[in-house]
Amino acid sequence: MNDRASLNLDELATKLKQSLGIIQKQDIQIASQILGLQTDNSIPVGDDCAAIPDEDGYLLLAAEGMWHVLVESDPWFAGWCAVMVNVSDIAAMGGKAIAVVDTIWTEDTAKARPLLAGMKAASKAYNVPIVGGHTNFKSVYNALSVAILGRSKKLISSFKAQPGDLLVAAIDLQGEMHPKFPFWNAATKSDPVRLQQNLQVLPYLAESNLCAAGKDISMGGIIGTLLMLIEASNCGANLNLDRIFYPLSIPLELWLLCFPSYGFLLSIQKKNINLVKKCFSQQDINFAVVGEINNSSKLVLQSQEKTHLFWDWKKDKFILN
Repeated sequence: MNDRASLNLDELATKLKQSLGIIQKQDIQIASQILGLQTDNSIPVGDDCAAIPDEDGYLLLAAEGMWHVLVESDPWFAGWCAVMVNVSDIAAMGGKAIAVVDTIWTEDTAKARPLLAGMKAASKAYNVPIVGGHTNFKSVYNALSVAILGRSKKLISSFKAQPGDLLVAAIDLQGEMHPKFPFWNAATKSDPVRLQQNLQVLPYLAESNLCAAGKDISMGGIIGTLLMLIEASNCGANLNLDRIFYPLSIPLELWLLCFPSYGFLLSIQKKNINLVKKCFSQQDINFAVVGEINNSSKLVLQSQEKTHLFWDWKKDKFILN
């Protein structure tokens, strides 16, 4: 763990709750309610992808719209991320990506070129083809979204965390923070072979029955992702902040809200923990047991001998219901 000064948990919790990433995640409730997504239980809503039963496995379908600020200020990186985050969603559910399509709207061709170049570079690095989409280069605004199709034999799901499981953070720390945004970039300068091999760990864990529950760490960071995981699984968790590894140059508050290019929160049975650790360690992915799943509805933060009740999803709905 990192040797840092003792934390003021109350102050930290207040700042985390006010974060943009967590507030934005709550918007998902509104869309879910209006569309009536919770009334159709054939494909549960709340996972990183829609898992559609297909023959002896699942088709995985997901989409991501890119943050308009990133599109305007760093379009090449936005294009890269549009592919990367979708590939990560597929891996998070124990799957392998098949192909992506994009929807791009720009004011002119010049605005489109860096977005397309970023997507092309990521497509090549992750070996996932772009096979079509929708294009408009005469728009009054600039926007990008990407959808992805994948397949899994066995699922890693947000709905499968069980009390007694150990909570694991697996994050690639071989990177650097984006100069403007809370994004830990361990992708754009990495060897493409390593990028692809890192993603293959997740379907291996699923198919080997070593992991059935988890999520990729998204724009809500570790905190927002964990909130989504425990509510979907109808359980609670203790998160030990002292066990979280992070770069010395970055404040803990920022790291807890940071979106890593390769980062997953997994709920692992204790009997499997050593085998799972070995799989990530072989790829030089940082692996840490950072807490435990329990049968409450609460997320409790812990540091040294202190604890703080951060969220109770039965009282403060986050994503579902």
